[in-house]
Amino acid sequence: MAPKLRSISEVAQLAGVSVRTLHHYDQIGLLVPSARSENGYRRYSDDDVRRLSSVLVFKQLGFSLDAIERLLDDPAVDRVRALEDQRAAVLAQLGEKQAALRAIDAALEMERKGEVIMTSDIFDDADKHRQFEAEAKERWGHTEAYKTSMERSKDYTPEDWAKIKAEREAIAARLGTLMGEGRAPSDDLVLDVVEEHRAHLERWFYPCSKAMHRGLGRMYADDPRFAAHFEKIRPGLAVFVAAAFDAHAARD
Repeated sequence: MAPKLRSISEVAQLAGVSVRTLHHYDQIGLLVPSARSENGYRRYSDDDVRRLSSVLVFKQLGFSLDAIERLLDDPAVDRVRALEDQRAAVLAQLGEKQAALRAIDAALEMERKGEVIMTSDIFDDADKHRQFEAEAKERWGHTEAYKTSMERSKDYTPEDWAKIKAEREAIAARLGTLMGEGRAPSDDLVLDVVEEHRAHLERWFYPCSKAMHRGLGRMYADDPRFAAHFEKIRPGLAVFVAAAFDAHAARD
């Protein structure tokens, strides 16, 4: 008995996509129908439909069409790692969206009260930075890192501070999620996020060696002000972060 073949309109209706989408998938080689009718019309097998189902699942997860083709056809691709990387990317986007949402909520509250909206009322990281400036100068004013940080940050706009805040919160959120999954501080996924944090500091403030970064981790756990920030995300996260920074510094 010959295998059942479906027309392009049948497959489109079955999968909930447009015929144009299936034409495009065929043109780029992502989903090439297994057969053609005598008149040259596309005909799809059950295997083709199953492949389309996989394409749509990965597309829903946010993968590009090029990435989906590699996931389906390249045996060297580690799907678990690809999904973990995609998860981290979505969490980063989520952190940025949450920061934007808080800013919108603050703006709404001020509008409802009839108050004038000032950027500094919504994005307060610049104020926090200045709040600790005197203390930081006393503790680290003699260092090149402090001088570099002050020089680079003095011209940051409120939009810059909002981006810094979103990046920082997304990183902290991912560390909290990994801790909640039962990952050890020395887990490779955890250490990758720790490296992202170190790179964040270097990108926005000052060159940060692994040894310096380790010291920051210990300060995050020991200083109640910093520890409280992490504890709001997940109880025990401050100590977890310090241990992860320590493990990262020890990694080659």
